Amino acid sequence: MTHKDFAIAIAKEAGEIIRKNFTLEMKKEWKSDQTPVTETDYRINTILIERVQKEYPNYGVLGEEENFNETAENLWVCDPLDGTIPFSHGIPICTFSLALVKNGEPVLGLIYEPFMDNLYFAEKGKGAHLNGKKIFVSNAIDVEAGLISFDVWSRAPYYMRGLRDSVDEDGAITVTYASLAYCNALVATGEFVASVFAGSGAHDVASSKVIIEEAGGKVTDLFGNEQRYDGPIKGAIISNGKVHDYLVKKVKECLESK
Repeated sequence: MTHKDFAIAIAKEAGEIIRKNFTLEMKKEWKSDQTPVTETDYRINTILIERVQKEYPNYGVLGEEENFNETAENLWVCDPLDGTIPFSHGIPICTFSLALVKNGEPVLGLIYEPFMDNLYFAEKGKGAHLNGKKIFVSNAIDVEAGLISFDVWSRAPYYMRGLRDSVDEDGAITVTYASLAYCNALVATGEFVASVFAGSGAHDVASSKVIIEEAGGKVTDLFGNEQRYDGPIKGAIISNGKVHDYLVKKVKECLESK
């Protein structure tokens, strides 16, 4: 089985579980970082590990809820349910996110939105696709020409109070949908011009790194630098490339003002 076939098969299986378990008043627990987790998160993470152990026993899994052989050179980096907050509160905004990371570098990325059956996929050097059709980032040269998503919260490792307000004042339309991968996928299709992430989880960004850059965009840490995706990251700026330097500058100003 090719890496592509494996990733898509897992995504479709995860999507079925997400759709089946999407009900109001579902049971959820609250983790130490004050974010919810559901049985759906755990189940999909476990299924991925089981499939990897069978198909790629020398590979590892770096998952949001559970890891397996996480020091392996080849890692499947997964967010089993990106958007647990909306999902667990009856709002159908979430994705399954998966990347294949080789020696710290993502070489395959997949984001699957199960409610509309939208599958975003890319392999390094082969372009980015939505349901088999090539996709490209926006050509907008300034932030006034499109939406920017902010995944920035008070307990984040890189919390930047006032960043969103500052970008708003420059004429951007800013949003927060609590599903980073979904918003990143919309950067890849040109619906958004950028997305900013203040966290440290590689599973939140690894798949987007491949998809966005294969669609013509750019993904770096918050400081404009490249980073590895087999361990903690320094946040991320995900953009169409043309507004990237502007956002790096805004982040720097905000962090320096703390």
